[in-house]
Amino acid sequence: MVTESQQAQKPLYETDYYLWILKTVQKLQNRELEAIDWENLIDEVSDLSRREKRKLQSLLKRLFEHLLKLKYWENEAERNRRHWRGEIANFRQQIKYQLEDSPSLNSYLKEIFNQSYRDARVIASEKSGLSLGIFPEEPIAPLEQILDENWLP
Repeated sequence: MVTESQQAQKPLYETDYYLWILKTVQKLQNRELEAIDWENLIDEVSDLSRREKRKLQSLLKRLFEHLLKLKYWENEAERNRRHWRGEIANFRQQIKYQLEDSPSLNSYLKEIFNQSYRDARVIASEKSGLSLGIFPEEPIAPLEQILDENWLP
């Protein structure tokens, strides 16, 4: 059990993350630079970059997954086509917005394109029950086409 004195010795970052954020923002606004927990702030800012990349990767993977289901899962197409098309539009919009906010992530999107497709291929196979071999090993279209709001397979 953590005693009060042990708790008091721990940095605020470890005991109340939300309060740490609020106090850090306040210190930055007041230009109290000497009072800032620089080590944890640097870690948090670095982590923001990783989160943005992971979010983009997740969106691209989900986009591929739904494009693959739309094209290859024929038994469920009649029942799910509208849902899948809605999800495709949603993921494309989210990717577009993220790239508008952070255009430098365009190069990262190209880096993760093939891996995201391979991952989505496995997910689509698992969710559909279709053999992995049904889905092409290479991406079903180039990146520009995948992101084109007017294109469907």
